Amino acid sequence: MDVGTSTVSEISNSNDSDPFVMNARTTSIVAVLILAGSVVLLFRRGELLGAGPVSIGFQVIAVLLMLWARVTFGRRSFHAAASPTGGGLVTAGPYRYVRHPIYTAAQFFVWPPAIFRATAPAIAFAILVSIGAIIRMLCEEYLLVRQYPGYLEYAKSTKRMIPYVF
Repeated sequence: MDVGTSTVSEISNSNDSDPFVMNARTTSIVAVLILAGSVVLLFRRGELLGAGPVSIGFQVIAVLLMLWARVTFGRRSFHAAASPTGGGLVTAGPYRYVRHPIYTAAQFFVWPPAIFRATAPAIAFAILVSIGAIIRMLCEEYLLVRQYPGYLEYAKSTKRMIPYVF
C-alpha cells in the first residue's frame, strides 16, 4: 500500500491484520519491558538517582522535558504496544525540536548517574534503556508513517532525540 496516497482511515483499517504492524507492536512491547526493567533494576541497585549536582541537574531537566512532552501530547494515553493515537500528529512544544522527547528525557535521566558511578551494571542497564528506547522509537515511527502520511515530512525536519544531530 502506498502510504502517500492512502487516507488515514484506510491505513488504520488495514493495520488490524497486517503482520508487519502486529510485529512492530509486539516488538515495541518487548522494548518497553527492556527499558522499564532496566530502570527498575537501576533503582533497586541504588544507581538510578543522581548523587552530584551535574547528574541531579540533568535529571531535573529530564523530568521537566518529560512533563512538557506529556502536557503537549495532551490526554492521549500511553500504550504498552506502540499504537499511534488519533487526534493528529503532534509537532508543537518539545516535539518541534525532537520527535521523541520522552525517550530523550529517559536518556537524560539514566545516563548521568551511570556515567558518574561508572560501574559495569549501571552502564549496562543504561545501555539497555537506550536499546529499548531506540527499538521503541523505530516501531513507533513505522506505525506513525502508516497512520500519518505527513510524518515523513516532519521526520525530515526534526531529529529523533538531539536537535540538529540525531
